[in-house]
Amino acid sequence: MAKSRSSSGSRRARPAAVITLDGPSGAGKGSVGQRLAIQLGWHFLDSGALYRVTALAARQAGCDFGDITGLVGLASGLNVRFEPQVGSDACVLLDDRDIGDVIRTEEIGRLASEVAVLPPVRQALLKKQQTLRQPPGLVADGRDMGTVVFPDAELKVFLSASPAARAERRYNQLKDKGLDVNLARLAEEIRVRDARDEEREVSPLKPADDAYIIDSSHLSIAQVVERVLSLLRKRQGR
Repeated sequence: MAKSRSSSGSRRARPAAVITLDGPSGAGKGSVGQRLAIQLGWHFLDSGALYRVTALAARQAGCDFGDITGLVGLASGLNVRFEPQVGSDACVLLDDRDIGDVIRTEEIGRLASEVAVLPPVRQALLKKQQTLRQPPGLVADGRDMGTVVFPDAELKVFLSASPAARAERRYNQLKDKGLDVNLARLAEEIRVRDARDEEREVSPLKPADDAYIIDSSHLSIAQVVERVLSLLRKRQGR
């Protein structure tokens, strides 16, 4: 007589753990997320960059930006991965080619904004993001990671900071790159972007109901990373 399958063997494998980091621009999500991924040995996702990657892939393929079906196909088939780094933006690889510098150009940013408003493309990229959930775990940086993309995440963090602190950080970043910037103008741009992100109908910027909110205004990157790791240890019972 054949043995019955054990209950544990018949269960579906539990998906890889995810830490979601949502919040406004300039709160430090990218820096914190990359350090977390490196320390944990997990994968990293910069969700905002996916729209730029899609725009670049479309341009390279000669795809018309009015061809929704073509754009959805490109978005669904992206062979993209992110390699976290300390002290700089994540390395973005498309078909194993480093495209980090290319996708951050003004032209690709403009094309990405055209892609981002198309619901079918957003849906395709949502599914693509979910496929990046691989063992041993994923740190996902974005604006709707905990509310829409990974609602069952192991740990959800909403990283905030005052508009003044975020403007000053952005100002220092651009000055370090030798760019001529105006602090007051940066602060106004952040205020306008916050209002747009919080009031949009699709995936508005807001904390998940079960997210931990961390104000990074007066914290270093290392301090925020330690707080998140502490929360993770508590969630995992360690």
